[in-house]
Order: sequence, then structure tokens, then C-alpha cells
Amino acid sequence: MKLQEILGIKYSFIQGAMANITNGKFAAEVSNAGGLGVIATGGMSVEALRENIRICKENTDKPFGVNIVMIHRDVDKIAELVIEEGVPILTTGAGNPAKYIEKWKENGIKIFPVISSKALAIKMERLGVDGLIAEGQEAGGHIGEATTMVLAPQVASAVNIPVICAGGIATGKQILAAEVFGAVGVQMGTAMLGTKECPIHENYKEKIISGKTTQVTVIGRINGLATRLMKNPMSNEYLKLEKSGASLEELEVYTFGSLRKAVQDGDIKNGSIMTGQVVEEVNEILPISELFEKLYSDYKKEREKICKLD
Repeated sequence: MKLQEILGIKYSFIQGAMANITNGKFAAEVSNAGGLGVIATGGMSVEALRENIRICKENTDKPFGVNIVMIHRDVDKIAELVIEEGVPILTTGAGNPAKYIEKWKENGIKIFPVISSKALAIKMERLGVDGLIAEGQEAGGHIGEATTMVLAPQVASAVNIPVICAGGIATGKQILAAEVFGAVGVQMGTAMLGTKECPIHENYKEKIISGKTTQVTVIGRINGLATRLMKNPMSNEYLKLEKSGASLEELEVYTFGSLRKAVQDGDIKNGSIMTGQVVEEVNEILPISELFEKLYSDYKKEREKICKLD
């Protein structure tokens, strides 16, 4: 069964939840274009989330979701809010959603945790989730250790529930590869940054469009939370201090509020320009609907090429 059939969407594409970026309006636009739009709770208060869920509902009659970051200080309230507001689909990340799963399921919510290991995938299946998003370290933002090529097929072979592939996906070839790995669909974040509707500052968008894979790095591997982003003066200074043995408190001076600086203020020197390794594939700004059509068309062409080889 394909993701389209599972979620009632046109394309097997989930929009990755990106803190301070993927709000209710953007999620609605993704859903209207045929994918699954997802509102990110990272950086949102409980009331801001309620407002964004309602904005999303006002702007689409298609399925949409909310991503719950399990380390959010108000996660208990958010877990109740999504029930109150009738959110149909949840993705979760940065922690274990076990304590909430039963109640979410009782209220008819479909649950797709983002996982970075086979062990966690097996545990989530036992808890009764509807599917899994296997995200490799090629992704932007906070990352695990396993690559998509290793993680996705491992997870697909280890569980009997649907698996969505994420991390390093922005072309038809990569979508086809995800299918070969055993995935029923894909989640994309970096590819969505290059869309006309994406509500990031133009400076951020221009850095994505012109970006090269060699300009992407990871901070926080030594003393923090591993985060993939584009190189700039902030990341360079962070890495320098991190390698010299700086404490987490000293390093947080550089990252505190840095994503907002890039997203809202367009500060590409001191902000966190989070992006995945696939940034080089995102080289033009397209409406979401055109991006999805292009990706699906390219996927079909690549699939036909493989079938002809048989």
C-alpha cells in the first residue's frame, strides 16, 4: 500500500516539519498541492500551535499533520491540544512518544514517529504506531548517526508497518531509491525550502538555491546536539570553540535564537541556515504544486528506465 492510500493524499510526499518555518498556512499549501503538510511545534507556544492548526483548517480541506517535538517544555499540553483540535495525523521527534500513543489512538489519530535506529523502530511498532519515518543523517537540522541508505532498508526489513524514507531526498531518482529500500513514501525538508510559498527570509532562500553540498557542515557532534546546517561565520566559530573543549553553555551563546535570526531576519552570518546534504539539488524556486509534479514525473521516468532494463 502506497502512502497516498494510507493518508488520502495525491502524492507520497510528507513535508518535513521545520521549526520556525512550517506554520499552519504553509502546511495547508503543501496539503492543497497534494502532499501532507505538517505544522512544526518547535519554537511554538501552545496557543500559537492552536492558532496555526486553525489557520491550516481554514485554508485546506485536505489531510494535514502536526509534528510534536517530545522535548518541548509543554509537550503534555500539546499532546492534549492535538486531540482537542481534531488533528488527524501526527509525526513525532526528539524523544519517545510512548506515554501518549494509547490516548492518541483512542481518538483516531494516525502516528508516525521519526526514528534514527532499527531498535527504536521495533519498539515503536510494538507500541502500535501506524508507520515510521526513517530519517538518515543526510537530513538538515538535528540528526542521528546512520545514513539513509543504511537505516531505511534496515527498518523496512525489521518491521511490518509502513516506512517513510527521509534524509537526502529531493529528486525523482532519490524517491525511486526510497521505494527500492522498502519505503511507501518520502519525507522532504530541504526541497521545500526552495518553494515560492516557503515563509523563510529571501536571504535564506537564496543561500539554499545557490548552495553546494561542500558548504554544508555539522555542529554539536562533540558537545551538544548534532545539527546539520550551512557553513557561515557562526558555524565556523562554533566548531572552533567546540574543538577547543568549550562547554555546552558557552556554545549555546552562538546557537540561542540563531534559527530565528536566519528564518525571520535573514541574518545569514549569525543565523543557523539549517539544510540537508541534498541542498545542491535545490537550485530554483518553484510553486509547491510544480515541485511535486516535477518530482513525481521524474520519479516515473526513472522507474520506467529501470523496468526497461529488465
